[in-house]
Amino acid sequence: MEGKEFKRKIGGGSYASPLNENKYINEDGSELRYLTFPDFDKLDFISHVMTTREGGVSTGCFESMNLSFTRGDDVTMVNENYERICKALEIEKNRIVCADQKHTTTVRVAREEDAGKGVTRQLDYREVDGHITNVKGLALAVFFSDCIPVFFVDPVNKAIGLAHSGWRGTVGRIGKVMVEKMTEEYGSNPADLICGIGPSVCRDCYEISEDVAEEFRREFPSHAEELLMEKEGSGSSGKYQLDLWAANRIVLEEAGVPGENIHVTDICTCCNPDLLFSHRVHSNARGNNAGLLMLNH
Repeated sequence: MEGKEFKRKIGGGSYASPLNENKYINEDGSELRYLTFPDFDKLDFISHVMTTREGGVSTGCFESMNLSFTRGDDVTMVNENYERICKALEIEKNRIVCADQKHTTTVRVAREEDAGKGVTRQLDYREVDGHITNVKGLALAVFFSDCIPVFFVDPVNKAIGLAHSGWRGTVGRIGKVMVEKMTEEYGSNPADLICGIGPSVCRDCYEISEDVAEEFRREFPSHAEELLMEKEGSGSSGKYQLDLWAANRIVLEEAGVPGENIHVTDICTCCNPDLLFSHRVHSNARGNNAGLLMLNH
């Protein structure tokens, strides 16, 4: 696995933002690889990351940087993986706040008293697919293995948000909910927000059924041709391929985020199963990648 190159996709058009690859050398000499948005790297008041499979200690189907406690991996190994990614990012493990992802559009405000929930402390909330905060040193976390981690940064009011958006969250416009919640809580102006649409399954790899396609036609009536492509080939009647990246970009634009402030990944989880966990490739025998976003001290 180590040393493999990412297969890159051209899917964002003028919004495409080729992700930066970063490396951190662990104490045992192994290499931890992670991804970042180039324009986010220019913002010194935040830290962010999208993890890969490389640089952890988990074994078997969880190899190696699995950050999920809920998929059957050894808890000791998952904790060590958190220690490693926290050292790489210079964040504290007991300052992470995790989502409880159930494909909802529920967005919650993360406060100081939430520090550590989902990692060093039990969650006391359920069915939360997005968090926002203005607390410095509090690291928001979501998990992905084909769904999208969507990043939100308000450079004016110094507030951030991080959401998990699969097809249900996308058709339910969780991105819009995030923007509205940040406006309500922090006075964010959508025109000031900088957003990132992280790695997920690309359109070429994402087959959906007619009923899901119909939901997108209803929610995005003027964008159906852009988002949906009828699947070709024998036995593919009623099957479509969905562009989640474009759908989330449209949600953000229609919520008032300028197009030039939206950065779309060029990496598909399904095209890179050796480097990223993918539900479509690995099914349930897998770990989870993580997205992390924090306001620096």
